[in-house]
Amino acid sequence: MAQEWLRDVALGLDPAAEREASRKAPSIGDVLKRYLKEHAEPHKKPSSIRNDKRIIENTLIPEFGKLKIRDFSRQDIGKLHGKLKDTPYEANRTLALMSKVCNLAEIWGLRTDGSNPCRHIKRYREHRRERLLSEQELAKLGSVLRSANLGPIRDVDGEEKLINPAAVAALRLLLFTGARAGEVLSMKWAWINWRKGRAELPDSKTGQKFVYLPAPAIAVLSELQQQGPDDVYVIKGKYPATHLTNLKNSWDTIRRVAGLEDVRVHDLRHCFASVGAMQGMSLPLIGALLGHRDIATTHRYAHLRDDPVRSASDRIASEVEALLNREVSQIKRAGVVVEPLR
Repeated sequence: MAQEWLRDVALGLDPAAEREASRKAPSIGDVLKRYLKEHAEPHKKPSSIRNDKRIIENTLIPEFGKLKIRDFSRQDIGKLHGKLKDTPYEANRTLALMSKVCNLAEIWGLRTDGSNPCRHIKRYREHRRERLLSEQELAKLGSVLRSANLGPIRDVDGEEKLINPAAVAALRLLLFTGARAGEVLSMKWAWINWRKGRAELPDSKTGQKFVYLPAPAIAVLSELQQQGPDDVYVIKGKYPATHLTNLKNSWDTIRRVAGLEDVRVHDLRHCFASVGAMQGMSLPLIGALLGHRDIATTHRYAHLRDDPVRSASDRIASEVEALLNREVSQIKRAGVVVEPLR
């Protein structure tokens, strides 16, 4: 120890100052809090912030919370990334989040420039999981949704369960519009342009967006109706001026009863796209309806006018509604399943 001290002094270093700086250096837990306050909250969407907080609280704090940010190494992040290899999406999101935090730490003077240890960590390949519904499955889903609107439905374990009518309405809107779940759940009555038949979202995952409202979707909205000033949101929450935030519990029951155990809420969006593709609609037109932000796709459908896009929305939703309303016994064969637009 004495020899190391003498060597450092000979090199012009101040061992005492270095120890003091190390002692005062913020922990990764401290930097993560600063990241949420100074970067995530001012610049990211609420859904992204919630996901960041989940990763931070469930993974990063338990793993690195007390470790000094200046001591964080490639070995540390590589070890964690390896532990998460069985969930590649989660592993890659965790790596990306920690990489951003380290970049900010450099900007804030907490790490030396160019020292981000997350660089050169190879991300895992993510296998896109997509599940499309056949005609028979859509008919079965439609039957369950109608039953859920009338009263309690019997779960597979025999238990009677009452489904939130707002959740049923949200699911129907997802099927009829191809919108994202967050876009439907947070949709406000003030955004509904009844004359043009669309919801004009000021901000979505891809920025400002129009969600086209074909006749079946308008029928759902008409059933809900805005009753008073407290009805800010189309899909009302438990308390005044709030919206429903989660479809998970309602959907879990509905998909079990419908025999769709492996179908996610997001798959309803793929269903909308696949029905359009089966009807022979162009991929650029379907992309316009879904609000894709991919530059190449955007250039291909940027010339489309509002009328053909709305017309396509009407055709798709009408077909989805027809499938939902059919009795399972009427369907003699499963529909042709096509790959949805990515």
